Amino acid sequence: MARIVMKFGGTSVADLDCIRNVARRVRCEVEAGHQVAVAVSAMAGETNKLVGWVREAAALADLREYDAVVSSGENVTAGLLALVLQADGVPARSWQGWQVPVITDAAHGSARIQRIETEELERRLAEGQVAVMAGFQGLEPERNRVTTLGRGGTDTSGVALAAALGAERCDIYTDVDGVYTSDPRIVAKARKLDKITYEEMLEMASLGAKVLQTRSVEMAMKHRVRVQVRSSFADTPGTLVVDEDEIVEQAVVSGVTYSRDEAKITLMGVPDRPGFAASIFGPLAEAAINVDMIVQSVSGDGERTDMTFTVTKQDLARAVHLLTEREAELGFGDLRQASDVVKVSVIGVGMRSHAGVAQKMFKTLAEKGINIQVISTSEIKVSVLISEAYTELALRSLHTAYGLDAA
Repeated sequence: MARIVMKFGGTSVADLDCIRNVARRVRCEVEAGHQVAVAVSAMAGETNKLVGWVREAAALADLREYDAVVSSGENVTAGLLALVLQADGVPARSWQGWQVPVITDAAHGSARIQRIETEELERRLAEGQVAVMAGFQGLEPERNRVTTLGRGGTDTSGVALAAALGAERCDIYTDVDGVYTSDPRIVAKARKLDKITYEEMLEMASLGAKVLQTRSVEMAMKHRVRVQVRSSFADTPGTLVVDEDEIVEQAVVSGVTYSRDEAKITLMGVPDRPGFAASIFGPLAEAAINVDMIVQSVSGDGERTDMTFTVTKQDLARAVHLLTEREAELGFGDLRQASDVVKVSVIGVGMRSHAGVAQKMFKTLAEKGINIQVISTSEIKVSVLISEAYTELALRSLHTAYGLDAA
């Protein structure tokens, strides 16, 4: 007998027919002799509707009340799934985050899980009862308030529950049947991966792949929780996210991803002196504006240079406003902005032991006439910023160049 956590996203529980399909999958695991805990999202579109109501009610909402409202969608799903399971002869009960409890910090809207108290949950599982937990939710115990984990937080709920219960694995059910080498909607020859490492999945999640929430992958890697990405709508094997040691033959490049949520800011004629970068990025950090790629051009006279960096499109207006307000203090000559850019990345743990990965990327893009605006690298990824108009061409060309095309 194994203990398994199953997580179902919004599209998987979009209506009662979908919830009945979820119940069928849960029943199959129970009939196989497993102890099963389930983490569920709100039905598709419900959280957006609740967020809209909050914003309509109060432009600057109290985040504690925001969490009280937007977390309610998961309660509905958990209760409905428990009812359907009971009607199908499967013992089940729903659990809200505060009932488990899932203890978090007090950062309402984006709380982080500190621990999950599973004693009662484990007792019920041992008795054969399916635990259906409302994902996305937590409890801030000092003020006894409901918290939420941020958008996509049910992925994190599922992985955290699997870690706390010592589950054999956490199955993430979604509207795709696994992790692909690239976006199959753009790259027709993209293929599904049987296994991928935590590190690669973390890079993919943070660089544009929407399959898993980044924090859930971080938690899985920290606690060594085996995660399987599966389709809610097809009975096919998924993709296992595992430790690097479980993958016998590591590809040099495992995937090519992209992110359209990028904007570029260039400060022209900035003073080329120690401490200037800190005077730019310090205020941005204080305003919670995340800066990603950074490049500083070589100054000809040794006194002035140009500095380019990227922020999210959502943060572009705030970043430009903040920097413009400090123009006289910072002493740059001009500020240029662009939102018609995309970040394209190649990812693979095999890069650690193979040279020439970046050179192949640059050469492939050059052959297609695609200009690289900014470059950033890590041990297992190379990212470039290019014009958004070349997104599809870049993805397909790189996918072919690294030998990722399906036969």
